[in-house]
Amino acid sequence: MLTLYHAPRSRSFRVLWLLEELGVPYDTEMVAIRGTDSTGHMPSDYIDIHPHRKVPALVHDGVPIFETPAIVLYLTDLFPESGLGPLVGDAKRGPYLTWLSYSTGVFEPAMAERAFKTPHPSSALGWGPADEVEQVLTRVLQARPYFLGDTFSAVDIVLGGSLQYMMQVKVIPESPVFSAYVERLGNRPAMHRALQRDGDIEES
Repeated sequence: MLTLYHAPRSRSFRVLWLLEELGVPYDTEMVAIRGTDSTGHMPSDYIDIHPHRKVPALVHDGVPIFETPAIVLYLTDLFPESGLGPLVGDAKRGPYLTWLSYSTGVFEPAMAERAFKTPHPSSALGWGPADEVEQVLTRVLQARPYFLGDTFSAVDIVLGGSLQYMMQVKVIPESPVFSAYVERLGNRPAMHRALQRDGDIEES
């Protein structure tokens, strides 16, 4: 059994979307990460699932996994028939791991610095300044429709979902390249199912 620990309108939406893309049975447990929250609670033992009491976290048959790239890699390896993650031996496996790591290790810190107007001491950090990161993504998405080429993958859920959110909150300005990419993502039926489920959870 798969159980996703989730909070509505949070970064765990990307794992919710992935589970909808996979089309596999799963449960959700709502976690209140914003203080008082009618949509969930903070289980007293949640620290044993996620040491920082954040989301997402996934429990599979009693074993917890946290950090979005780890969860995504775990799920796409667990369900290889989905085709959402290249397997070991596939030439795209390396780029797949690279972009999954880039999403939280480079993209998110750079965008947080931009959002909070924090100076970037580039020589001391493991990620580049936001303008440079934006240029990198622009070059990639100018050259191909998805991060791994012509085929949608879980990278487009993790990194693409983050890019989409950063555009919504105006941290990244719209551009023809990014807008066309986000439109492609918006055509995914599984994304709409996840949005509906996320909304239903918030209202319940």
